[in-house]
Amino acid sequence: MHRHGFQLSYSLCQATLEQDSVRSVSPGLKTKRTGLLLSGPVMFSDESKFSISFGNQGPRVWRKRGEAQNPRCLKSSVKSPQSVMVWGAMSSAGVGPLCFLRSKVNAAIYQEVLEHFMLPAADQLYGDADFIFQQDLAPAHSAKATSTWFKDHGIPVLNWPANSPDLNPIENLWGIVERKMQYARTNNAEELKATIRATWALITPEQCHRLIDSMPRRIAAVIQAKGAPTKY
Repeated sequence: MHRHGFQLSYSLCQATLEQDSVRSVSPGLKTKRTGLLLSGPVMFSDESKFSISFGNQGPRVWRKRGEAQNPRCLKSSVKSPQSVMVWGAMSSAGVGPLCFLRSKVNAAIYQEVLEHFMLPAADQLYGDADFIFQQDLAPAHSAKATSTWFKDHGIPVLNWPANSPDLNPIENLWGIVERKMQYARTNNAEELKATIRATWALITPEQCHRLIDSMPRRIAAVIQAKGAPTKY
């Protein structure tokens, strides 16, 4: 098998999404006022983790056979690099402000994020217009107290299936940020945050619109794949 280009590797683990759960999103893609999601007021949200060592492979070196472990050919690394967790939101009009999370998110902390970052993002992206909010089914998101917060603020939440990263267009935005930061040199968490903010600010409304415009195709692809991974 080696001569044909194959190598023995562990298979990656991928959560499988139930088809009925995917179809349950489809009714949420329409609103009475604006019709399809691609032109509707939906705010997508998500958290992502960034590490200082991400994409920082360091300079390449010339070496002879057998010199891989030569100190001149090695670079230093840390076992557990500093990292930050960040919450963000997007719509077809662009992105909202980022929130860097200092601790594990519970329902109370998540509601503070909604109050101090999601609501300002809504004002920035929609003004006084109504919108639908999207979030995954993390415990802090689906907690009863969080549901009450949304009801008290009059914000409808999009019906969303579990284990569905392929459906959320903001995942692609995180990927764009990671690729742009590939060769960034950050020495500590504060520098990492500054780089993430600067890179996030470069995302254009056109990029966001194209990603949200792909939602009908995303849903069709996941249904066709019967919940298995797709190109998205």
